[in-house]
Amino acid sequence: MRLDFDFSNKVKALPPYLFAELERIVRQKRLEGVELISLSIGDPDLPPPKAVMDALKEEVVKPENHGYSSSEGECEFRLAVSDWYKRRFNVDLDPNREVATLLGSKEGLCNIAKAFLNEGDRVLLPDPAYPVYANGATILSGGVPVHFPLREENDFLPNFEGMNIEGAKMMFVNYPNNPTGAVLTLKKLKELVDFAVENKIILCYDNAYSEIAFGNYKAPSVLQIDEARKVAIEFHSCSKTFNMTGSRIGFAVGNERLIAGLRKVKSQLDSGPPKYIQLAAVKALRMYTEENPPRFVREACQTYHRRMKILVEELNSLGLKCQMPKATFYVWAKCGASSVDFVKKILEVGVVAAPGVGFGSQGEGYIRFSATCKEEKIKEACKRLRNIL
Repeated sequence: MRLDFDFSNKVKALPPYLFAELERIVRQKRLEGVELISLSIGDPDLPPPKAVMDALKEEVVKPENHGYSSSEGECEFRLAVSDWYKRRFNVDLDPNREVATLLGSKEGLCNIAKAFLNEGDRVLLPDPAYPVYANGATILSGGVPVHFPLREENDFLPNFEGMNIEGAKMMFVNYPNNPTGAVLTLKKLKELVDFAVENKIILCYDNAYSEIAFGNYKAPSVLQIDEARKVAIEFHSCSKTFNMTGSRIGFAVGNERLIAGLRKVKSQLDSGPPKYIQLAAVKALRMYTEENPPRFVREACQTYHRRMKILVEELNSLGLKCQMPKATFYVWAKCGASSVDFVKKILEVGVVAAPGVGFGSQGEGYIRFSATCKEEKIKEACKRLRNIL
């Protein structure tokens, strides 16, 4: 007899997984032998820098690097993070009190919620947004999602006008933004910090795409705002900047109390990333010592910029209105109809993209395309789209 164990109430509260049906169709297409071109996932196809790969090879063979790492991370890695913040943002950090090592920023975003949310606490969340803010962080920590819209007419910037923010304890914000590609100026960032301070809200600032920027745009850190240390914690990852997605290493910095809470939760749940990965990430962060940003980061951004120009021009010519973003490798295109139906339609010609409604109700009518495959693949995908649109 099979025992039918019941899910917890928190798991029951999770919304249906919208991408499940699309994943089934993708699997079926592959079984049918269709050559799929995926413009859906934000997983860089570029390799990590050679210097980082060399450091990984060097460190992985040392027996002393195969023991447990502290859940707060190796001192050398936290020091490299604080040095990087000084060079990149001119922000001073205490590596012992204001830096936490993460198994990727996704883990940190979920664990900061566990550290500070009580059952029923209200959390302000952007819509559309990275689904982890609502699901993995808020709902699974007993919080109540309260969405604020990111709309095109407002440049996809936060707008709290007319919202009931009473009792809100925490807020997640992400710029450069996934999925829209929108960016935030230092002036707008100060307004956000002032809002959090005035309303005594913990500000969780996801800055994972800060180094994927084009032209003269340079993404700021929330900690460049003087008042931010009262309320803010910022999350970064080596995944996008150094193409180390599979290494699962990131970091959080900011308010000492928030870092302490995050560390306390982590001490009960996990150890730090493998020591050899932390030491390779130290090498990556110290690439900023000679150049800011280093040559590798500049070349990666140039590659993404070329790809996105092709994608934006082609999509606009097909009637899918979109803007060239100043950062990220995402293009947020308007399809004008059901985003799920649109994605199913383009799957007929072997092109995969992400439906906007998968990022929230305000994402309906949009499609997120990711420029994380080679130019010839992007051109071929657009050629296929032209045959059916």
